[in-house]
Amino acid sequence: MNLLSNETSPYLRQHKDNPVHWMPWGDEAFAKAKKEGKPVLLSIGYAACHWCHVMAHESFEDGETADLMNTLFVNVKVDREERPDVDMIYQNALSLLGQQGGWPLTMFLTPGGEPFWGGTYFPPHPRHGLPGFREVLRGVNAGFQEEGDKIAHNVKNITQALEKLQSHQQGHIVTREIMDRICARFLSMTDTVNGGLGSAPKFPNLTIVSLLWDAWLRTEADPYKASVLNALTQMCQGGICDHIGGGFCRYAVDAEWLVPHFEKMLYDNALFLSLLSEVYRETRHPLFAMRIRETVDWLLREMRVTDKEGRTAFASSLDADSMTDAGVAQEGAYYVWRAPEVDELLGDEAEAFKTAYDITGFGNWEGMNIPNRLKNPGLMDEATEQKFSALRKKLLDARQRRPAPGRDDKVLADWNGLAISGLCKAGFALDAPEYIAAAQSAFDYVVAHMSGPNKRLMHSCCEGQPAHAALLEDVTNMAAAALDLHEATGDARYAAHARDWAEILLDDYLDVENKGFFMSPAPGGKKDATLILRPKTADDTATPAGNGTAVSVLTRLFSVLGEPAYLDMAEQTASAFSGDLMQRYFPLSTLLANSFFLTRPLSILLRGSPEAVAPFVEVLRGLSLPHATVTRHDDAGGELPAGFSGKITDVKSVGDEKRAAAYICAGHSCLPPVFDAKAFRKMLMEERRDTRRAAANDG
Repeated sequence: MNLLSNETSPYLRQHKDNPVHWMPWGDEAFAKAKKEGKPVLLSIGYAACHWCHVMAHESFEDGETADLMNTLFVNVKVDREERPDVDMIYQNALSLLGQQGGWPLTMFLTPGGEPFWGGTYFPPHPRHGLPGFREVLRGVNAGFQEEGDKIAHNVKNITQALEKLQSHQQGHIVTREIMDRICARFLSMTDTVNGGLGSAPKFPNLTIVSLLWDAWLRTEADPYKASVLNALTQMCQGGICDHIGGGFCRYAVDAEWLVPHFEKMLYDNALFLSLLSEVYRETRHPLFAMRIRETVDWLLREMRVTDKEGRTAFASSLDADSMTDAGVAQEGAYYVWRAPEVDELLGDEAEAFKTAYDITGFGNWEGMNIPNRLKNPGLMDEATEQKFSALRKKLLDARQRRPAPGRDDKVLADWNGLAISGLCKAGFALDAPEYIAAAQSAFDYVVAHMSGPNKRLMHSCCEGQPAHAALLEDVTNMAAAALDLHEATGDARYAAHARDWAEILLDDYLDVENKGFFMSPAPGGKKDATLILRPKTADDTATPAGNGTAVSVLTRLFSVLGEPAYLDMAEQTASAFSGDLMQRYFPLSTLLANSFFLTRPLSILLRGSPEAVAPFVEVLRGLSLPHATVTRHDDAGGELPAGFSGKITDVKSVGDEKRAAAYICAGHSCLPPVFDAKAFRKMLMEERRDTRRAAANDG
C-alpha cells in the first residue's frame, strides 16, 4: 500500500499513485523492515529534479518493477528539501562507497538504517555502463539475505567512516595571512575567459565568488574585482539567466553559461540578489541593477505563496521539465524558442532582437534557441535597452500561454530566510522600499505559519500545514533575515526574534563538548531516533552552511545587543572547524568569510532624524560593506542602543549639538564621531581595507 497521499510535500505526492508501496521516512518504516527482515530501499529526490522524474517514469510507475520492490524491500521516499539532514547522511555514505552523489539518490539500508550499498539513477535496463534497476534489486536483496557477514562488515566500515566525517579538528580563528593565501588559491581556479570556477557542468558557487569580492574590498587588488565582475557579467548575460522572465537557473551544463539545467531554485535567486546588490552598491553597473529588478519581479510574479491574510512567502522551485505542444514532458520546453516564433511575435523589430539574443534559424541548443547575450555582453545605449525590454515583455506574454513548469509550493524556512535577506539587500541598494515590504511580508508568513508557542521554527510548510522540526539552517537563516530587517526598518521586534532564535540555537543545536552546531535539533536532549547520527558540518553546499551563518548571526547580535557571550560563542564556533583550513578550504567559504570578520566586527551607528542622517545613508548605499551591522537611532541626545553602550563615551557632546553623527565601531570600541558625509566615507574605506588589523598582524 502506498502511504504518500497524506504527505504535504509536492514531491512525495508526485509518487502517491505509484504501484510501489512507498512509505515516508519515520519509525513505522524501519519497524516494518525489522519485523519482516527486509532491507530498506531509500529513494531521495526533489520536485524539480529532471532525472528523478525520468527514473520515476521508467521504474516506479512500472508494475513489474514495483512488484519486485514491494516483494524484496521496504520502500521509503524522502524529499531532500524536507529532510536535508537525511540526505546529507546518505550522500556522504555514497561518497564513502566511491561513487558520485546526486539525485535521485538510491540507497540500500539495513532495518536499522545503516547504509551498505547505493547509487543514484539506475535505468530500467542495462545501458551506458549502468546495470538495470531490476538487476540491482535482485542482486542487492540476494547479498543482504545470503552474505550477512559481508553486509555487516560494510555497515561497520561505512558507519565508522561517517562518524569520522563528523569529527572536526579545532584550531585558531583564521588570520589575514591565511585568508589571503586561500583567496589567492581560489583566484587561481577561476575561469578567466568565461568567469566562475571549474568547467562543465558549471555552478554559480556564489559563496566563493562572495569571498573573492571580500578579498577585493580588503586588498583592492584588481584581479579579485575582475574575477567577480567577469563571473557575474557572464552569468547575467548567459543562458543560465532567464532573459525573458527573470531569475536564474540552477547551473549550466557547459563551461560558457549558455545551456542551463532549466530548474529554478529559490535559494540560487536569493543568493544572486544578495551578491549582485553588494557589487552594485560599489560599481553602479546598470546590468546588475537590471538583473536585480528582473529577479525580484520573477519572485513576486511566479513564486508567491499567499495566505488568507495576504502575507506572502516564496515557493521552493520551478521544475526543469514542462510539456511541449505534442504533450511530451521535455526539459526546457517552456524557455526555448524557434526563430519563426520570434519573427511572428516581434515583426519588424525581430531581426535586431534575434541578433542581440543569439536567436538563429539553426538554434544554439538542440535546434532550439536559448536567449542569451554572451557574444556581446556589454549593454547597448539606454534607448535600445528600453526597446529590448518591451520586446522581452511581448515574448513573456506569449510564453505564459505555454504549459508552465510544475511548481513546488513548499515554503521552506531556510530558503525564505535567504530570500528575505536578498530582498533587504536589494531594497537598500536600489532604494526600493517595496522590496523591503516584500521581505517583511515573507517574514511574517514564516512566523505566522511555521513557529509555535515555544518560538521554535518548523522547517517546511505546504498548504498551510507545517512539518518537520527546524534544522540549523532554518534557525540561522531566519535569524540573519531578522537582523537584516532590523537594519532596514529599525523595528526592534526583528532584533527580538533574532535573539530568541539565537537562544534556541544554543539550547537545541549546540555541540556542548566540541562546540559548533548540529544540523538537526535535540530539544530536551532527545534527537531524532531515526537518524543513525546527528549531522554536523561547516561545509557549504548550494547554500551557505548553517555553522558559517551562525558565526555571522552571533557576531551581529553582539553588535546589536552588546552581549559579549554571543561573540564568545561565535569565536568558539569558528574555532571548532578551523584546524585544517589550508587542506580543505574549498567548501568553507561562508565560515571563512564570517570567521575573519568576527575578529574585528564592524558596526555603524547613525544618530539623528532620518532627514539628518540621509547623507550618511547615501554614503552607505554607495559602498559595499557586506559584514557591517548598521543601526539607526533617531534621537541624537537620547539613550544609546544596547550594542553601543560602553563603546561611545562622548554622548553628551553629540546630544548638545543636536546634529546628525555617525560612529564607526570595531570590536569593543568606537572611533570619534563624524559629522560630515565625506569624512564618514573616508573612515569607512580605511576600516574596510582592514589597515588596523593588518598592522596588528604585521607587528
